[in-house]
Amino acid sequence: MATIKPFSALRPQQELSQQVASKPYDVLNSEEARAEAKGNRFSFLRVTKSEIDLPPGVDIHSQEVYDKANENLKELIDNGILFKEEKPCYYIYQLVMNGRSQTGLVCGSSVKDYHDNIIKKHEFTRPEKEKDRIDHMRTIKAQTGNVFLAYRDVMEVNAIISGWKATNKPVYDFIAADGIQHSIWVIDRDLVISSITQLFSTNVPCTYIADGHHRAASAAKVSAALPQSEEAGFFLTTIFPSSQLAILDYNRVVKDLNDLSPAKLLGLLQDDFYITLSPEPVKPSQLHEFGMYLDGQWYILVARPGTYTTDPVGVLDVTILSNNILDKLLGIEDQRTDKRIDFVGGIRGLKELEKRVNSGEMKVAFSLYPVTIEQLFDIADSGTVMPPKSTWFEPKLRDGLLTHLI
Repeated sequence: MATIKPFSALRPQQELSQQVASKPYDVLNSEEARAEAKGNRFSFLRVTKSEIDLPPGVDIHSQEVYDKANENLKELIDNGILFKEEKPCYYIYQLVMNGRSQTGLVCGSSVKDYHDNIIKKHEFTRPEKEKDRIDHMRTIKAQTGNVFLAYRDVMEVNAIISGWKATNKPVYDFIAADGIQHSIWVIDRDLVISSITQLFSTNVPCTYIADGHHRAASAAKVSAALPQSEEAGFFLTTIFPSSQLAILDYNRVVKDLNDLSPAKLLGLLQDDFYITLSPEPVKPSQLHEFGMYLDGQWYILVARPGTYTTDPVGVLDVTILSNNILDKLLGIEDQRTDKRIDFVGGIRGLKELEKRVNSGEMKVAFSLYPVTIEQLFDIADSGTVMPPKSTWFEPKLRDGLLTHLI
């Protein structure tokens, strides 16, 4: 069963919450972060992307960058911008995007659960990305990046969270520049805290990493290096009930056709797909349907029966695309390392796919139907992994609102 605990969050003064809150470190490059934080000395990007306060061209994985993050975090604390909660609490984090809301519980999740596969994974991690977060975490002695977990709904937990929201005011409630509303409540009543902890220990057999595999893996390794720290034995998570989650499509663009002409590629695709011309951009409406933008034209591709397997991984559209097009026809065997492929989150829309191809940067784009949350659970339960970049979750949690000190 899942082991969670409350924690004393490092968080901003209420009136400064919107200035402090920042997009996750891994959705912005250094230049985008520098532009985002410009003129805002309280932006938490100065902790998570601290190279923005150093000369351009600095190695973003150098100790100098991590030391700057530590310096900037200390400054925010010393100046009273951030303060530590007086007692361990749970927190409720609600996000509203385009009128749709989802509400999660912010807590510490057990590193032991991570190792024991009570916290289940569906992706491989890359050592260089792990090392970056390990060095950052170890230097600043804090977990700044939230790991997004999911679990199958527990009615009693949902009732507690709904009841708390209805009878208490949020400590933070603002609409960010991108139109997403962020609201956070502090659960500080001992009886409610113990009830939540108990419910997870008896009613939640496992949780699933939805987003944040590298942050979770890094936290587990830092914990091993700090055995004397009880706080390091837990890592910062926000756990959402599956009924409230939606996974967006995660699309692909490819730089070349592996010496095939567009006509030749279309001919070869007919072995595995039914192909139809489309007069408009194709947003797939069902599993095993794909959009393809090639040579200024959109096509609908539908996988032919018998061209894919029905096991939890084989049935995924990202697997079908990988096996029957990317690997078989375009020579892309490893999407994690091949520089000819790039990934475009569905939040950017189909126009972004057209733009990348029309500019000449890419030769072909593929739009996919999103992975479902049940497919994600099935794969994690089976102990297998998805192809890279299979899921895209929106909206994103903001960094800086709740930090876990270790």
